[in-house]
Amino acid sequence: MDRIKRILIISTDTNLREVLEFCFDGWGYEVILWDTYEEDVTPIKKVAPDVVVVDVHAARLTDLKICSLLKSDFITASIPVITLINKRHLRAQLLHLKQGVDDYLIKPPDPLDLRIRIEMAVRRSQASLYANPLTRLPGSRAIEGILHEYLETDKEFSIGYVDIDNFKSFNDVYGYLKGDDVILQTAYILYNTVKRFGHEDDFVGHIGGDDFMFLASPARFERICQHFIFLFDGIIPFHYSPADRRRGFVITRDRTQKLNKIPLMSVTAAVVNVSGRSKNISMVEINERLAEIKKYLKSLQGSKYMADRRSESDAGPQEPQVHRKDKFTSSYTPLGQMLLQKDLVTSPQLEEALRIHWKRGVILGEVLKELGYVKEKELNEVLQLQESRVA
Repeated sequence: MDRIKRILIISTDTNLREVLEFCFDGWGYEVILWDTYEEDVTPIKKVAPDVVVVDVHAARLTDLKICSLLKSDFITASIPVITLINKRHLRAQLLHLKQGVDDYLIKPPDPLDLRIRIEMAVRRSQASLYANPLTRLPGSRAIEGILHEYLETDKEFSIGYVDIDNFKSFNDVYGYLKGDDVILQTAYILYNTVKRFGHEDDFVGHIGGDDFMFLASPARFERICQHFIFLFDGIIPFHYSPADRRRGFVITRDRTQKLNKIPLMSVTAAVVNVSGRSKNISMVEINERLAEIKKYLKSLQGSKYMADRRSESDAGPQEPQVHRKDKFTSSYTPLGQMLLQKDLVTSPQLEEALRIHWKRGVILGEVLKELGYVKEKELNEVLQLQESRVA
């Protein structure tokens, strides 16, 4: 157990409270016992439990009031609530799950079963709390935790910081909904690239906004950066209008209302290798090195990556690798755009299908068929045309 978990148990059953207190106190938990509650979550906020266990005496809404109160308050909404109910009341109880119950056990509960339910509920709650709400990738707290784990072991790894260039200008011109689509697709490309070219246990996280991070082996980070940039430069331009795509820039106004030509989005990947003599490096030092590399790369046009090799020798960082768009990335047309050009789908239909594709990881063609927007014959014809163009 990483730290002592705090459990609030609300029950008028004296015997039950004594048994649960004895067991959980012996397992190293901090147990707080209440025999009643007020219609106010302020006392619970002061206690700040990791989980609340409520003994429901009958299938009555009044017994579940505390659950709904907890879930309707912003501060306590993420606290898991587990109810203990009599079996004869279970059928009626299930009708009231909307009151905010996360899990339940039949009374009298086996303390070990309750412990397992509590651990699972807390883990789910933390994973949900630490995940980025848009991409569902692990957020900054989770990234910090796994980086600590990596640094405490003898594992050699590369940490990559990925940032989208000119994203703010895109957001200003096209709006935050279109900006969210860019974030979702970038997350999808990065996650699948790391899973394809990295090891099975390599990590991808979403720091926030247009900033991402990955952890991979030093032998694989270059392939990951190269393939990710290749896909990003080939696909992301299609988030722009055809006119902006042809021009290669968008026109925005700065704070002085001066017109500026801002290039299409590119991507920057700063990498620090942690191995050998650098194993004693701290998280602060890693962040400083990443920021130093990122600042330098931001002064260069186009998508690029660079690694700090001071962990391997005194030679310093490698030369920046700038991706030059080749014939393929300049002429490639994604499946969705081809379907759009042939009037087989509408823009709203494609946007809906793409969001499902990015979030669930299901192949776009399968999503479109499932939604009933394209027929299999039409899809196969466009896929064959795309394949011939790529070849």
